[in-house]
Parts: sequence; C-alpha cells; structure tokens
Amino acid sequence: MENTSTERIVSIAAAQKEYFNTGATLDIAFRKQMLRKLLAALEKWDDKLADALWADLHKSYEEAYLTEISIVKAEIRGHLKKVAKWASKKSVCTPIKLFPSRTYIVKEPLGCSLIISPWNYPVQLLLNPLVGAISSGCTAMLKPSPYVPTVSKVIEEMINETFEERYVAVVQGNRQVNAALLEQRWDLIFFTGSPALAKTVMAAAAKHLTPVILELGGKSPCIIDKTANIEVTAKRLAWGKTLNSGQTCIAPDYILIHKDVKEAFVKAFAKEVRTLHGEDIKADRHYVRMVNDKAFERVTGYLKDGDIIYGGRHDADTRFIEPTLIENVPFDSPLMTEEIFGPIFPIITLDDSGKSFKDKVVEFVKSREKPLAFYYFGKESDGWEIIRNTSSGGGCINDVIMHIANENAPFGGVGNSGMGRYHDKDSFEAFSHTRTIVSTGTWIDLPFRYMPYKMFSLVKKIL
Repeated sequence: MENTSTERIVSIAAAQKEYFNTGATLDIAFRKQMLRKLLAALEKWDDKLADALWADLHKSYEEAYLTEISIVKAEIRGHLKKVAKWASKKSVCTPIKLFPSRTYIVKEPLGCSLIISPWNYPVQLLLNPLVGAISSGCTAMLKPSPYVPTVSKVIEEMINETFEERYVAVVQGNRQVNAALLEQRWDLIFFTGSPALAKTVMAAAAKHLTPVILELGGKSPCIIDKTANIEVTAKRLAWGKTLNSGQTCIAPDYILIHKDVKEAFVKAFAKEVRTLHGEDIKADRHYVRMVNDKAFERVTGYLKDGDIIYGGRHDADTRFIEPTLIENVPFDSPLMTEEIFGPIFPIITLDDSGKSFKDKVVEFVKSREKPLAFYYFGKESDGWEIIRNTSSGGGCINDVIMHIANENAPFGGVGNSGMGRYHDKDSFEAFSHTRTIVSTGTWIDLPFRYMPYKMFSLVKKIL
C-alpha cells in the first residue's frame, strides 16, 4: 500500500483545523447526523469489511461481525441515544461565598484528533474511537495498520464515500507515515498498540502538550483456583485464547493454577479446543491465522521456552499455530516477559505450601507490570479479594474477554497497559474538554472580596 505523503498529511490536517474552527461540528443535530451516516455506512459495507478481514486474517464472517462490526454499531446506537444529554450544559451547587452566582459545567470538543489503530481488530479499534470523536464534535484523522492492507483499503473507501475529508479522513502507510503524523499538532491523539510504540507517541505529544489516550496491552493473568468449575473454565478459556488466535490485547496471556486442579484442567482444555474447532483445527474456517510471517516466527519461537503438554503443531505456509499449553517456563524467558499475542498458553502451577495460593498469586501478579486484563476462576468472594489486592485495566470473574462487550462500561488500561478510557460516555469524555463557567449577577455587588478586606474578620468566621 502506498504511503500517504507528508505534504498531503499537512494539507488534510490544515483543512480539518480550518473546518473545526468554523464551528460546523458543534451542533448536536450535526453530530447525530454524522453518527447515523457512519451506522449506515457499516450496514452498506458490512460484507466488504468481512471479506477483507477474511483476506487479511482468515477471520470468519461470524467472528468479524461479533467482535468487530457489531461492537461499533452498538457504540454508535448508544451515542445516538445519549449524546444530547452528555453535551448539555449542567448546573452545579454554588456556595454562598459566590453569591449571587450560578455555576455551570460545559462540554466542548477538544478539536482535531488523530486516531492510530492496530491490525488485530482493525475495524473495531479504528472506528470505535471515531464514534467518540464524532459525538464530541471533533474532526478525525484515521491511521489504520499497514499489516492488514485489505481491511485498511476498504475502510478508506468507506470513509471517503461517507465523510468529507476536511471532517474525517484516512491516511495510509508505515511508521514513516506515523512519524509524519506525530509531527503535526493535534488536540488529542488516540493510540492503540504496543507499550513500546506508545512511548514514541507520548514523546511526540509532549512537544505540544497534546493529551493522549493510550490503549495498550500486556500480560494478562488468568487465575484458576481449586474452587473453579473446571469444565466451564476450560470451555471459556479455550474460546478466549483461540479467539482471533490469541491476537487480542485482552487475551488471557498466562495461567496461574492450583496444583489440585491442573491435571483436570489440561484434559478439559484439550477437549474443549476440539469441541470448538474440530479434530483438524487447521481446517476450521473459524480459526484465525497469524497476521504475517514475522508474527508467526515470533510466536512459534516461544515454543522452545518450556515443555509442551498440549498442542504445539504449526505450519509456516498457512501461518497456522495450534492452541498450545506449555509448562516449566522460566519466569525471565521471553514467553513470560513479552506479550504473546498468539495461541500459546504458559501454565504455572502453585500450591498452598508456605503461603496460601491467593497470596502467591497476588505476589506474582504485583511483581510484574500492571496488565490490561485480569481473570479469576473460582469462588467469587476469593476473586474479589485478589482483585482488591492487585491492579489491572479491567477483568472478569469466572469469564474472559467479555468485559469489553458491555458498551455501557468503560474500557482502558493502567500503568504499562495504558492510560485513559473509552466506550459510551467515556468515549465522549475522552474527546471533550470539561469547562467550568461561573455566571454572576450584577444586581448586587457584595464588598467583602475587595481590598482592603474591611470585612475580613467576619468573612473568616463564615469560611
């Protein structure tokens, strides 16, 4: 795919700034109209987007719709229902010391936004932030990933058909294009990707004191206690780890399991993988492939870091990697220090000797960077106890992944897994500035605030 030139990037950015300054995006009716246009575009381009996802990732129509297209549609519908309320001027209590004033909270769009998305969910992770930009009244420059060229091209065609370039535009290219984009001055940068690249984004933003939303990743732990329902646990983890072949920022990354249930879990996991994908997993049309050869080589390289106890088969020609359980992994190995982003599942066995299982889990998780997600299987009260003593962007008790599926709840990371949050009202807030306005009457002008503070002794008693 051809890189968008720096000259064109500069031209589009200038046009969007000029357009924003006209105030055209401020009207709520306009914002809702644009949201409806995006929803209609998704309906029209549904099949083309799904075909493109199949071409780039071997992602089935069902998975494409459930994990990408439907999520964006739900986000749009939520904003259509609520944006007028979110954007409305709100009064707050004003203390007597400010008499005769009234205080208001006003939401205003930040301005011109840059949205950079990754390849693993290229529709959802590009267009969901766009919903927030539109509903808040911002313009948007969209930068999809070059690793999924078919999807990126279709999105560009869809956006070009739907919106004026001075309002929403798509630019294409590699990291050189990213660098050119980051040289421009934006009012908000919304980046989804790796922590390493996020540091580059944040450094560039710092030059202009530009606010950033960083949606990153990390090694999300999965805890399996001895109180867990092993059959249900195995089924949900087999689904969560093989969804998009593990190329999911909130995929369970490694397992901390109680030794009493380890053997049963391994057997159950193997069974559930076969139930989901058949005996010949490679032939299953619902099983996604690694995005490119580089990703395939990186993930298969992890197989040497421990002992394979289930799976391990792979095929370079089709970029297929079988769901794999692996144990006896050194804690300082790449498999345990790098985000896997593939269907390999390291499993670490713990017991109650010396310290309790829960204490060992908390100690292990807290010794590492804060993850984007945290998953616990077992007694709910024990799950809440561990959650209170650890930190993560979000998570589930007795489930995986599903916290992202609630469009009414915020999503975001913490620490090394990101900063800021979005979805629903939080998306609107992410692209908005909260402005406090005090409106003071002139029918009376109390003297106590003026120098030389003749009423200070009385005021001091009141304050």
